[in-house]
Amino acid sequence: MAYSHTNSKGKTYFLHGTERTSKSGKTTMLYYFKGAAEGALDVDSVPEGRQVVETGTGMLVLKKVG
Repeated sequence: MAYSHTNSKGKTYFLHGTERTSKSGKTTMLYYFKGAAEGALDVDSVPEGRQVVETGTGMLVLKKVG
């Protein structure tokens, strides 16, 4: 089940993640919120060391804690 979060405007978003490889060969995980769950790309929980923050426009982003 994908992690979901409802913003202040009442819209629910689901957390997704995809692994990307840079030109140098380093792999990183990219996280993003989307309005619908996608199955294979769903993330079950917020990654450790991150928190969900809402911008002024209601967009959800992950921010480092600390």
